[in-house]
This record gives sequence, structure tokens and C-alpha cells, in this order.
Amino acid sequence: MPAAALSPQVLAKYEPVIGLEVHVQLLTATKAFCGCANQFGSAPNTNICPVCLGLPGALPVLNEKAVEFATLAALALGCEVRERSIFARKNYFYPDLPKGYQISQFDKPIAEHGFIEVPTANGAPSDRSSSLGCSDGVMKRIGITRLHMEEDAGKSLHEGFADSATRTYIDLNRCGTPLIEIVSEPDIRTADEAFEYLTRLKEILLYTGVSDCNMEEGSLRCDANVSVRLKGADKFGTKAEVKNVNSFRFVRAALEYEIERQIEVLESGGRVIQESRTWNAAEGRTYSMRSKEQAHDYRYFPEPDLPPLIVSAEFLADTAKKLPELPEARRARMIAEYELNAQDAATLTASREFADRFEAAARTARNPRRVANVLLSEVGGRLKALGLEQEQSPVSMAGIVQAADLLDEAKISSKQLKQLFDVCFENGEDFPAVYDREKPEQITDASALEALIDQVIAANPKQVEHYRGGKKTVAGFFVGQVMKATKGQANPALLNELVVKKLEG
Repeated sequence: MPAAALSPQVLAKYEPVIGLEVHVQLLTATKAFCGCANQFGSAPNTNICPVCLGLPGALPVLNEKAVEFATLAALALGCEVRERSIFARKNYFYPDLPKGYQISQFDKPIAEHGFIEVPTANGAPSDRSSSLGCSDGVMKRIGITRLHMEEDAGKSLHEGFADSATRTYIDLNRCGTPLIEIVSEPDIRTADEAFEYLTRLKEILLYTGVSDCNMEEGSLRCDANVSVRLKGADKFGTKAEVKNVNSFRFVRAALEYEIERQIEVLESGGRVIQESRTWNAAEGRTYSMRSKEQAHDYRYFPEPDLPPLIVSAEFLADTAKKLPELPEARRARMIAEYELNAQDAATLTASREFADRFEAAARTARNPRRVANVLLSEVGGRLKALGLEQEQSPVSMAGIVQAADLLDEAKISSKQLKQLFDVCFENGEDFPAVYDREKPEQITDASALEALIDQVIAANPKQVEHYRGGKKTVAGFFVGQVMKATKGQANPALLNELVVKKLEG
């Protein structure tokens, strides 16, 4: 944290202004402008050719799949797709950029003017985790300035030694990997809003399938621009760009630190300088890297080896047909269709694949809502306790449907269901196999249950007296005693009805 802890009164004087730049690697088979494999994890400097290295005489050819993915992402984010966009050369010199320039887009990007809606103010959850599916919050629209296509640079690998000397190795496999850069408007006012924006952006991109968004492999990278100004001021403050942040949680922490750092500088009479800073997660602070470049420092000019990119109306329409139902729309539909609450809908739509599997199963069940309950409470609860992922569950979706149907038909009780699932997880077996072997049956014979109820009533005259004196909750005592006697096999609905009937009689 900054050297001096700032009081809430001082913090309240200022308003942060945050904009995010997100680079997303596209999940194409080959690179943006050549036929080299777009593959993470290959041996260093093996997926390279004269084109991605920019050797003299090598000419780039645009990957059509990359254009399709960029267009699909733009449509999913509500952007306007430009019919005619231009590739440019962005010139800078760095060891992992062998050409000395990056093919990007500048003043005419492929798409502009999109948005993402995030919860804010009382919409933010108390535990500060993502509030996807939060239905009682105030939604705020964060604008997207532009979405443009470009190629990635290579990667520098640093190696330290005991004598503090450092060697740097260059892996150029990543050169030419197709990227989209998504630039937000400076509409974000808190670190929590930034976290929510990134969470929703990643979710949308995963639903479209344009990227795997794996931050550990560099498929999604975020730079955050942040400044502070006095509340009510019209003019933005001087911004700093925080780079090299490899998780959304760290983006939030870095922004919180940087906001306080800048306020402390201003409060002490100093001046914030425009620069790039790096986040040190171990120390929980940012450090200055270099002064921030201006656009003119890159000497942009149109890429002479690539013609303008034309996105025809036909291409746009064909791509739009590939747009899946997006997360927010899917949540709203599932809440209405399956009578889910917002939190359950959010959990079930956390990934497109999981939502697809749930819906395919729910459509075959007697009661889709009950399928959701069994999946989330019985299976999900056990998986969480064991630290397992959904795909590691021994109980299949078909098994969950069978269990839900048995409950719905009153063929087993909720207690019996729990016991059966315990066996499933202990033995690593699916539900159908366990049920066929154990075959617990509910007692639905009214006369048999009435005989047991009579015995319990006769043995507990004081409880009968309490009930008839107005303490109706005592009925639960009698239900529990009969359940104990039947080892949980009495039909709960029938048992409750018969207990009340006997006590009232």
C-alpha cells in the first residue's frame, strides 16, 4: 500500500477514472498472416517462418478465420462492424519484435462503439466475488471504444542467477499470433467495476468460442489506465498504465493500490506523471517501468503489403448466424423457463458447455427446476467440499435426471437421495448403478403409517397436549419419530398429512 494510509475523507475527495485495454489471442489453427501453427507450448522458435519474422521479400496474407472471429467478438459486444478497415504498421523496437513493427489497426479499426453492462453501487456483492446473476443491483453500461485486429509479438524469457546476473532468451513462436485488442471507454470508476467488466468480457468471449481466454498462457492480457481527479472536475487527471497483470483479482488489487498512490502524490503537493507501471503481486504494489508513449511515437502508417479489409454485408450476416445465445440473455431465459433464481442461473451458465449439458438434461426431466436443485445442492455441494470440478463428478447428468425424477414421483425421499449420493461419491459410481443395487423404497401404505403414528402419539401424551394447546410446530416431532422408526422410508408428504389428521382428530 502507499506509504501513508489515507483517510476515508481524503479518498472521498477524489474520483478514479479507469479504462481497460484487453488483448485476446484468437483460437485459430494458424497465425494471422502466415501458415505457421498457432499453438501454445511448442519447443521455442519452431513455429516460425519468413513471414512472421518479417524477413525481406516475405508478404503477409490475412487469415480469414481470424477476421471471422474478430467480427463474431465484435457482434457479441454490441459493436458496429466497419465495412472497410485498414491495417497499419505500429513501429517500435524491442528484442521480441523481429520486424521492428507490429501489424495492427489504427484510425480505422474493424469495429467500434460497443458496451458491456456491469452491476455497480448496491449491485456489488459483499464478498467482492463476481456478481454474475445478481438481480438486485444497479446496472451500469461501460462503453467499448474500439475492437481492432493485430498480431502478437514474441516472448522474452528471463533467467536469474545467484550472482544476480540475468540472461534473457527470446522465443518467437508467438510472433504473428492473431489478436484482437478491446479498448474500453474511461467509464469505469472503481476497481470492483473493472473486475466485473473483465469477468463479463471473458464470459462473453468464451461463449463465442473465439478464444480460450487462458491468462496463464497469455491468451488474455489486460493493461489498465487509471487516473484520479477531484470529484466534480471535468478534466481527467494524468494517467498511468499498469501492465503485466495476469489475473482479474490482481487487476483489482493493482487499481486499488494505484488509485491510493496517485491521491497520496496529489495530496502531498506532487504531480502524477504519465508512465507505464508494472504490478508486483508479491509486494502488492506497482513500480515505474518507463514513460508512456504517445500515438505519434509509434509512427503509424498504412501497411503497404495488405489491402483494406472489406467486411461485406454477406460475410457479416453469415457470421452473425454463428453468434450463440449470450450469457445475460441465456440467464434471463432460464430464470423464466425453469423458474430459477438469479444466483442458480448464474452458476448454471458459468460456461457454455455446462449450460448446454444442463439444458439438454433438463429437457428430458419431469421437473427441470428439480434437476437444477439436485445438480447444484447435492452434486455441487459435494464437489465443492472435495475440491473437485464438475467434470470430475461420478454422477452423470443422466443420473441427476433419474434422481430428480424419483424425487418428483415421490419414489424416494430427500434423505434417501442424500444417502444414495453419499454412496456414489464414496465408491465413484454413477447414480443409476447405485440405485439399481440399493433400491430404497418409500412406505406409501397409509394404514401402515397410521399404525406407527398411533404408537408414537400413545407414547408421547405431553407432546400431544402441547400440540392441541396451540403449539402446532410439535407436529414435526411426531413426523421425526415415525421417520426414525421407518429409517427414513416413509413418504414425507403423506406422513405429514396423516400426522396432522391424527393430532387434530
